[in-house]
Amino acid sequence: MGYEEFFQLREQPFSNAPDGRYYFNSSQHSEALLRLQHAVRSNVGLAVLVGDIGAGKTTLARRLLDELDEREFESALLVVVHSSITAEWLLRKIAAQLGVEQVPGDRVEILAAIYHRLLRIREEGRKAVVLIDEAQMLQSRELMEEFRGLLNLELPTHKLVTFVFFGLPSLDQTLALDEPLRQRVALRYRLSAMGPDTTAAYIRHRLRVAGGGERETFRPDALALIHRYARGIPRLVNVICDNCLFEAFLVRKDHIDAAVVEGVAGDLGLRPVGPAGQAGCHPPGPAPAPQPPGAPPGERRRRSTDALLNREELESLGLLGEHTPD
Repeated sequence: MGYEEFFQLREQPFSNAPDGRYYFNSSQHSEALLRLQHAVRSNVGLAVLVGDIGAGKTTLARRLLDELDEREFESALLVVVHSSITAEWLLRKIAAQLGVEQVPGDRVEILAAIYHRLLRIREEGRKAVVLIDEAQMLQSRELMEEFRGLLNLELPTHKLVTFVFFGLPSLDQTLALDEPLRQRVALRYRLSAMGPDTTAAYIRHRLRVAGGGERETFRPDALALIHRYARGIPRLVNVICDNCLFEAFLVRKDHIDAAVVEGVAGDLGLRPVGPAGQAGCHPPGPAPAPQPPGAPPGERRRRSTDALLNREELESLGLLGEHTPD
């Protein structure tokens, strides 16, 4: 038996996989989506959405992609996985995602193929949209100049392609590598962390989607504490909640209270943020989480979070305490 069966869930509700069923339409995500939809329908050329680590940028990018009707848009999502890509690689990827069937090998020929493909899309009465996730990793002036060149592929009355960049706040510095491109940003929106009420609603939403109904699995004191430890960052909320469900299952506890949250946060090396936004205002020394029957001290099982939020990301958010478990 896993914790899903114990808590009468169909599946794990707090996976960080980009599953559209779990999309939580908070007020700011709704506003961001509306603004981006307006940008692509208006052919603005370049729109930018930034947010801190784990704020939900990738989720929003995929949501936007899903909502772009194929009858109206030729759309694609490109995820940048490292910072050492070349301009030629970028052009080839964009060409392929826009539907160029045989991508040429020469850079000038690739640009010509993209241009002709964009014209064909326009003749079909559709609009070309390319979403770039993790765009802050495009850390070279050459790449920024390449995007400016692509935006120059236009007709006298309208642009042929709109790019939407999703990235960390450092994306602004990346855009500044090419000032003419930075000046072409027609829309910019920043995702902020969730507030306490939104965090609680987010957790309840994911439990409902997973089949938890309206049961109060997480007590109010636990919800408030999760917000303080996660700082309203959806990805970290998921990590904490998933661990809380697992730990409660180990000791057959049918709800999550503050003691469980404190134990999980201690294992993850997290420190809370107070209502005023000051770190460390919660009393130090988190209480240990319940031990499973018969478990020797120090051998309590814990779930790995390395693939969800790594140490560097935790440090950049100021979430690690002074003594972090290895």
